[in-house]
Amino acid sequence: MAIGLLLWLLLAKGLALEGVVGVTFSSRLVHRFSEEAKVHLASKGNCSALQSWPKRNSSEYFRLLLRSDVTRQRMRLGSQYETLYPSEGGQTFFFGNVLYWLHYTWIDIGTPNVSFLVALDAGSDMLWVPCDCIECASLSAGNYNVLDRDLNQYRPSLSNTSRHLPCGHMLCDQQPFCKGSKDPCEYNVQYASYNTSSSGFLFEDKLHLTSDGRHAVQNSVQASIILGCGRKQSGIYLQGASPDGVLGLGPGNISVPSLLAKAGLTQNSFSICLDENESGRIIFGDQGHVTQHSTPFLPLNGEFTAYMVEAESFCVGSLCLKETRFQLLIDTGSSFTYLPNEVYQKVVMEFDKQVNAARIILPEWDYCYNASSQELINIPPLKLAFSRNQTFLFQNPIFTGLASQEQHYTLFCLPITPIDEDFATIGREYTAAYPIECCLSFATLVSENYLMGYRMVFDRENLRFGWSRWNCQDRASFKSPSNGGSPNPLPANQQQSVPNARAVPPAIAGHASPKPSAATAGVTSRHSLVLLLLLICDLWLLSC
Repeated sequence: MAIGLLLWLLLAKGLALEGVVGVTFSSRLVHRFSEEAKVHLASKGNCSALQSWPKRNSSEYFRLLLRSDVTRQRMRLGSQYETLYPSEGGQTFFFGNVLYWLHYTWIDIGTPNVSFLVALDAGSDMLWVPCDCIECASLSAGNYNVLDRDLNQYRPSLSNTSRHLPCGHMLCDQQPFCKGSKDPCEYNVQYASYNTSSSGFLFEDKLHLTSDGRHAVQNSVQASIILGCGRKQSGIYLQGASPDGVLGLGPGNISVPSLLAKAGLTQNSFSICLDENESGRIIFGDQGHVTQHSTPFLPLNGEFTAYMVEAESFCVGSLCLKETRFQLLIDTGSSFTYLPNEVYQKVVMEFDKQVNAARIILPEWDYCYNASSQELINIPPLKLAFSRNQTFLFQNPIFTGLASQEQHYTLFCLPITPIDEDFATIGREYTAAYPIECCLSFATLVSENYLMGYRMVFDRENLRFGWSRWNCQDRASFKSPSNGGSPNPLPANQQQSVPNARAVPPAIAGHASPKPSAATAGVTSRHSLVLLLLLICDLWLLSC
């Protein structure tokens, strides 16, 4: 008490003097486990604390320090759970052409819970599932030879925790058209794929999640979310894309990551990890690893409504091409890469120059090559260069396959397509990635094929996109930046061997912290003095 009173007296004195003359303040900092702190506690008669006093640099000493750090971080972050993932494990699945080349995961909704196989879409905000269907895709496993169970539709009347979202709710964008504020909120989302939409009513219900607790104990979490009861779908949603719904992961207020963060359940961030074996994992609250690369998100028309970043240049091999700066949107729903036409021309010409194989022009692709040669074919790596020397290496820059049934030689193609826009985005033409109002003025860039093998972090709290090479199947490695996990090294090889490659059917088009400003010499501002004294108080409370 005496120490606390003394600190506040010093604070008052410092603030009074500041109005007259510049002042400085200094104080000794005492480590919580130092001999001086021990003597002080002894003088106060605090014997219980002295009995468990750790020996310096002992295992107990470091254990107590670590426990204190974790406690303070959780207090500062204010989220209940370090990470959360869907209750069925958070594993992602890729079924190729059968389900339109999208990535999916199983989620459980409602009470009692019902499972849905939803497509992961970082380009839209709405979570919707087929519900009280008027016009929906078939949910029978017999129509999808890659599924081992029938898909479900959501029936709000059968869920004890379901209720209509009222039209007067702040998250109902139909408010201007409401007849009454208590009427059910309707929704109608138009997607960029031709004539593709989902419509119905919005509901509030529970999303079942899991968190890994201490000693590998799993904690079940039921989070309140808003979902679309998709009564009527159109376009590719009736042709095999996302038959059981879409999990929108965009920055909008209605998306699941936004609602989890607003409820204080997790940090305002999530990650998607896509393995080369076409599976992966989604983790809510994951802010990545301290060693990951990152680049800031950019606002779209002045607002952060999509995951947009800027590449300084496109690199082919060791050459980063001049005048290839462009902006792009990051998503998980496109099979190929679409580049602004001027950038495309420079990239493919340089790629063709570095590849030592015979070029073959196909109706679908202009830059394919005969891979049947027994010689080692040089396939230059492709990467994006960002600010602060950050680079993103595309893991699978080509796809391979048989030329035709009549011609049995193997070929490989560069799956990049030009588009007449100044910007680059993902999944514009052939996936359900973007609502029309989001992206009509953009072209498409990074495909899912180029994102394989990365843990991609959508850090919405710090407005950054992060990436690192990772083993996506090891869920235990998805720890907080301070608590564990280690990235795989980025590959350094400049060549890839293609001869005798397996034929793989091609997919069809479907802040750095600012530098602190120098303080005026000899003057301590009111703000910095208060922060310093509060820091001393905080350190003293910790030592007790």
